[in-house]
Amino acid sequence: MAVPTYDQFIEPILRCLAAHPEGMVAIDVHEAAANALGVSDTDRAELLPSGIQRVYKNRAGWAHDRLKRAGLSTSRRRGYWQLTEAGVAFATEQPSPLPVAVLEALLTEHNEVRLRPSASTPDAAGPTDHSVTADSVTVSPDDRLEHALSELRAGVAAELIELLSQVSPAYFETIVLDLLHKLGYGTGRVGLLRVGRSGDGGIDGVISLDRLGLEKVYVQAKRWQSSVGRPDVQAFYGALAGQRANRGVFITTSTFTQQAVEFAGSVERIVLVDGARLAELMIEHEVGVASRAVRIPKIDSDYFEE
Repeated sequence: MAVPTYDQFIEPILRCLAAHPEGMVAIDVHEAAANALGVSDTDRAELLPSGIQRVYKNRAGWAHDRLKRAGLSTSRRRGYWQLTEAGVAFATEQPSPLPVAVLEALLTEHNEVRLRPSASTPDAAGPTDHSVTADSVTVSPDDRLEHALSELRAGVAAELIELLSQVSPAYFETIVLDLLHKLGYGTGRVGLLRVGRSGDGGIDGVISLDRLGLEKVYVQAKRWQSSVGRPDVQAFYGALAGQRANRGVFITTSTFTQQAVEFAGSVERIVLVDGARLAELMIEHEVGVASRAVRIPKIDSDYFEE
């Protein structure tokens, strides 16, 4: 099962805190809510696309945020949650499970911006739980932000692949060497040489890993539309042997067949980079891609500690 949406964390957090009126460490509440919802260890390991936080902890945090906004809970010191007097009374008065109308009020009220559920969009489902719409009431602000960023990255990646398919083969080889330089290969940009000529033996570039050029990685960069098969990878492997090279990188804008992947894995001397991975690396290392900073406010709880 996927990690439940953040609205489903509200009740187990409420009941957990009601059972501990003296309050609890937030981390313990996260685990108690996850246990109550039956979140598996595998699902608990799932990270937000940004990789900065586990999904279930993020959603538990937003669920508690809704309880705080309603005046039912508080966090008077960092990482410690406790129901208010109103929260204790609320937990006592409300049946379990919480009525739909009560839960909806917690989700949509006490906010400057009211979130409305989409009648045509069901709750997010699936193993990754990221295919959600921005107006879904069950999706936390962080989830909506992460989803938007994922959409932007996917759009840029698709556009990159399209642009790479339009450049000349020679310029594509230059782009690949620029990327490898950004990845830290070579002693400098001059240490990455483009070969890419007739009779090059299947070698498009050479990376010198040391200043004397004693350690080298050979590169083949192919701007193809069809999948790269095992014969092409085998030919590259043979070219490496002809150059007495120990390592090689085969990069393409398309994909590799399963047989090509299996062969590369069996020889342990070749790394394959397909179009999707190539676009991902170009975005991450800003090769042909520019990034803009977005300021996201977050309370500095240390500042308020007296």
